[in-house]
Amino acid sequence: MNMRIFIPRDAAAVAVGADEIAVAFEQVAAKHGLPVEITRTGSRGLCWLEPMVEVATAKGRVAYGPVSAEDVASVFESMASNGPHALRLGVADEIPWLKRQTRLTFARCGVIDPRSLEDYRAHGGYKGLERALSLGSDAILAEVTACGLRGRGGAGFPTGIKWKTVAQASANRKFIVCNADEGDSGTFADRMIMEGDPFLVIEGMATAGITVGATKGYIYIRSEYPHAVEAMNAAIVAARRGGYLGDRIGGSTHSFDMEVRVGAGAYVCGEETSLLESLEGRRGLVRAKPPLPAHHGLFGKPTVINNVLSFAAIPFILAEGAKAYADFGMGRSRGTMPIQLAGNIRQGGLFETAFGVTLGELVDDIGGGTFTGRPVRAVQVGGPLGAYFPRALFDTPFDYEAFAARDGLIGHGGIVVFDDSVDMRKQARFAMEFCAIESCGKCTPCRIGSTRGVETIEKIINGERVGENLALVEDLCNTMKFGSLCALGGFTPYPVLSALKHFREDFIPAPTTLQAAE
Repeated sequence: MNMRIFIPRDAAAVAVGADEIAVAFEQVAAKHGLPVEITRTGSRGLCWLEPMVEVATAKGRVAYGPVSAEDVASVFESMASNGPHALRLGVADEIPWLKRQTRLTFARCGVIDPRSLEDYRAHGGYKGLERALSLGSDAILAEVTACGLRGRGGAGFPTGIKWKTVAQASANRKFIVCNADEGDSGTFADRMIMEGDPFLVIEGMATAGITVGATKGYIYIRSEYPHAVEAMNAAIVAARRGGYLGDRIGGSTHSFDMEVRVGAGAYVCGEETSLLESLEGRRGLVRAKPPLPAHHGLFGKPTVINNVLSFAAIPFILAEGAKAYADFGMGRSRGTMPIQLAGNIRQGGLFETAFGVTLGELVDDIGGGTFTGRPVRAVQVGGPLGAYFPRALFDTPFDYEAFAARDGLIGHGGIVVFDDSVDMRKQARFAMEFCAIESCGKCTPCRIGSTRGVETIEKIINGERVGENLALVEDLCNTMKFGSLCALGGFTPYPVLSALKHFREDFIPAPTTLQAAE
């Protein structure tokens, strides 16, 4: 029997040598004259252990990591003999960091071959779509509404309401659009699922199509994700060949097809109306609302726009039922959230768990504290537009309403950690600078306000009329928050105001010796 070895082809693993390691294993196996079957998978999300290589055994898949090219020969001998090794992590499913997760969306990621439709189906794939085809539109909408799924892209809007609005709209054509323009700092869940389980996204989009009466879908992927583009294109071809895209999907009377479109790198195209403008071949400028995309979206037709993780949650919900999903979470935040731990953190990676875990648990326990070993001072949750939370707020549950109550947002679930060497004045300046660079320029509060924000914070850093300029920054933030057309200008005040509120000491100059004496 061939030895089965699993090596990730996820971009994070490839970046640290996974491709070279795959070649090295082939060479070592040939040298020993042992037949080996190498399967390239996605990543399980333990980024600090990448490349993490696994071998099939009678007790399950045994993991080793992080493996370097120099380790391959000794790791191979350990695999062949089932013997000890310094990099041996034990059975992958029993690794504590994985075992304590609740993996509903990412259950197959890092487990299956993302290019194989057969492997996807063998691990429960397309059960959700098959049930959806037997339910019909109204019953599907009831399930998606009852499960409590909210948009995982950041806004947290109820998915069932959005789908119902499009389903009830009268039009000769409707569209499904998947927003894969994952541009927030510290986020990589969309990329991981597209590279590690692309059929899941296809299944979710096809289910949305049959629910609302759409026959065409587009997945808009940022140009910085070439591996995800390749994986999605390969999966679309395989799904079409297998009868799950095109005419009569899954042997039904429904037709649904889709294609990948690649963005040009504008952060603002993560906003749904800018994305639609880009899809239509124009510059990514924000559209005023109303009309909503659900009524007047892509090419003027009713359109469902959801994030990758929203579509990826659908197959489980339809396969297992709304209650099975809604049983996880707290309050109005139901199901699980794939949380991404990044920045100055010892154990960075993707951790999927039910809503309700505290920020402190995520950073100190699951993340293991800072990589540098210095104390954690600030944590930014929700990307570059997210608020900075100090340790005093680490008891905050990871939940939409709990974060909103403390002037924060969970966004796409990215957590970026900073130790006590961080200068929060520079972080506040960066927020304004980021907005100035990425603004589409359509509205004045975002376009001009962010530029004035950079200038004013620079004056504060230089010690110029600090009190007056701090008041000016706060006033400017309120103008941007309530006057901007979209979340780019509207949410930029979150990191700035939170830095001012929780880390005021960084902005107020220390008194001189003479002042102290007086």
